[in-house]
Order: sequence, then structure tokens, then C-alpha cells
Amino acid sequence: MPRSVNHVASRKRRKKILKMSRGYFGARSNVWTVAKNAVEKGLQYAYRDRKNKKRAFRRLWIARINAAARINGTTYSRLMHALSQADIELNRKVLADLAMNHPETFKAVIKSVSK
Repeated sequence: MPRSVNHVASRKRRKKILKMSRGYFGARSNVWTVAKNAVEKGLQYAYRDRKNKKRAFRRLWIARINAAARINGTTYSRLMHALSQADIELNRKVLADLAMNHPETFKAVIKSVSK
């Protein structure tokens, strides 16, 4: 009995990978084995960096809050502690936005917790 190979499925699988590798440099975009490796590595980087993106933004927000807090005579850690003591639940993203775009409002938040 002859060997049965599902060419439809294997072609679909290869086309999917080659479609994902469009725009890659050189053989990475059109040679199957090279493209497969490049796409797999790219997906690994994408997965890792979705996590790292969250870390990077949190670090940015903390740096902005700290800079604005020091302008207003306190530090980041003291400000965050005072906010938690006063039951003010503003997250770091909102606080950083206030510090950058609405400094007067940020100053009012600091004054409301530093009594």
C-alpha cells in the first residue's frame, strides 16, 4: 500500500509560517527551514517582551512620580505610603500622567495627603 501524505495540511502549515516571515531579511523570508527558525525565535521574543513592556512602563511611571514628588518636597516612597494611609487609590499610571500633564493637580494630591 502506498504511503499517504497529507499535502494539503503540510502546505497550509508551511504557508502560514512563510506568511509570518514576510519582511524578514534574505533567506529568512523565503527558505522554509530558515524562516521557521526565525519565526519561532521572533515569537519567543514577542512573548518575553510583552512581559518586559509592563515592567518598563512601571519603571517609567515611578521615575516620573518621583521627580514630581521631589519638586514638591517629598519622595516617591513617602508619597506612596501617604496615599495608602489616606486610602487614595490612584495607580502609578494615573499619578505619572498627573505629574507630567497636570502639575497643579498633582500638587493638590500631595497637599491632601501631607497633613
